[in-house]
Amino acid sequence: MLSHLQLYFNSNVGKEKIASYSKHNYQCPFCDRASLANVIDEDGTILLVENKYPVLHDTYQTVLVETNDCCADISTYPKEHLYRLFHFAVEKWLAMENSGEYASVLFFKNHGPYSGGTIHHPHMQLIGLKNLDYQTNLKPEHFEGITIHEKHGVVFNISTQPRIGFFEFNVILPEITQLNPLADYIQIAAHYVLRHFNKSCNSYNLFFYLHNEKIIAKIVPRFITSPLFIGYSIPQVSDRAEQVLAEIQRKYFTIR
Repeated sequence: MLSHLQLYFNSNVGKEKIASYSKHNYQCPFCDRASLANVIDEDGTILLVENKYPVLHDTYQTVLVETNDCCADISTYPKEHLYRLFHFAVEKWLAMENSGEYASVLFFKNHGPYSGGTIHHPHMQLIGLKNLDYQTNLKPEHFEGITIHEKHGVVFNISTQPRIGFFEFNVILPEITQLNPLADYIQIAAHYVLRHFNKSCNSYNLFFYLHNEKIIAKIVPRFITSPLFIGYSIPQVSDRAEQVLAEIQRKYFTIR
């Protein structure tokens, strides 16, 4: 019986996935759209497909291909595409959550070499967990922080008690009708992380949560993970939080 606190990885499927990416004639599977199988839904250049390599036991794994541009990223999407993407993605996520088939549904994005991703082409993942509720590991303080900006009730903050450590940005959405401000803040956070935060930072993760009747997004710049967190689950909090907050306000919100 599988533990309710961990997932089991299918090593044989994992080997097959690695082998497919190691071929000399490798082509990005999301660029070769004609060969994509098991397309679930689409909206323009946005696709939702079943994961070809479902490496996790007792899950239903899907991939949301964000665009047909292999070199694009959320940080630079035109607003029309940005809003279209998040409306589509959140709709599919909530549909899985409300289907009654899963204990919970993971919704996240990897970007860059330190993010844990394997394909460069911009995409997100929606994973239905049949036996595991991710909210078991959540605490309200993971999303508390110093407010950077607020619009239409949507709060953009910098964590004071981060899950992993150092800098984490949260976007807290009280109502589903305010997806555009959510998308705007996520784009700002991604743009800041990749272009202004640290010259060596080229990776981030984007995680979504349903918590206390709110939709919350967390943007986490990724570096080599601290051994204090890996070995002892002790996050570190930077003393530069106020400086970073002021810099984001100055660059993106013209607050003096």
